[in-house]
Amino acid sequence: MVQAVRLNQWVVHGGNLSQLTLDEAVRQNFRNTARSIFDLYHNINNPKVFRQIIDLHPVAEELLKRPEYADRGLVVAGVHMSNFDFIGQVAGMAGVKAMFLGMPDMHPGYRKQLEMRKEKGMNFLATSPATIKQAVRFLQNGGTVMTGIDRPDESYPYRPLFFGRPAALPFHHIFMALKAQVPVLVGAVICQLDGKYHFMFSEAIEMQPHPDRHQEILQNTENVLRVAEGFIKQDPSQWSMAFPVWPDSTEQVPK
Repeated sequence: MVQAVRLNQWVVHGGNLSQLTLDEAVRQNFRNTARSIFDLYHNINNPKVFRQIIDLHPVAEELLKRPEYADRGLVVAGVHMSNFDFIGQVAGMAGVKAMFLGMPDMHPGYRKQLEMRKEKGMNFLATSPATIKQAVRFLQNGGTVMTGIDRPDESYPYRPLFFGRPAALPFHHIFMALKAQVPVLVGAVICQLDGKYHFMFSEAIEMQPHPDRHQEILQNTENVLRVAEGFIKQDPSQWSMAFPVWPDSTEQVPK
């Protein structure tokens, strides 16, 4: 995990940190992750605290009020920043009428996370061909699908550029948006100096058609990832990604 964070922090800082500076960047990243874990487990069962530590963005309010079936579907693509899990579980408790898609990774720790998410009202499904088809139908009927976009998996067939380097990142959000002909809204959360979690949202990103299917997926994925890059650059230490996104660059990282 430490080596993965070290690699990821080195790349998002431009690949030019010294060993000592990179050491501190990694330490700060783990401090931020620890704070997020504390806030999640300390506050998730105390709704009175939510308004004190979450700054509610107008777009977030719109998503809360959005009906299960709106005039047009929407894919909300989340970046794993700051206390993303806390925010997601709060959304479930607040009654967000969305389908949440996650990794089909069922190690014990992740199963516990899934149990918590479902207990808090999140309609959470593991990503699979069957659930993707279900999500496309939901989107076509005006539903909202929320999913992460920055957890890597070497089995993915596409290698979009992310921070200027090819990365094995998800593309299912793009596939669904193209299939259902709906836009993608990129979202993230960041902890500011006031101690509150603040939302960040992009404009709705319409999918751009291309006659070549491979290129269509790739160019739209990169369009969305460029927005994610901008969010992460606001504070790389709050990017909560402990899986190696660019394993081919490992040897370049200062020891």
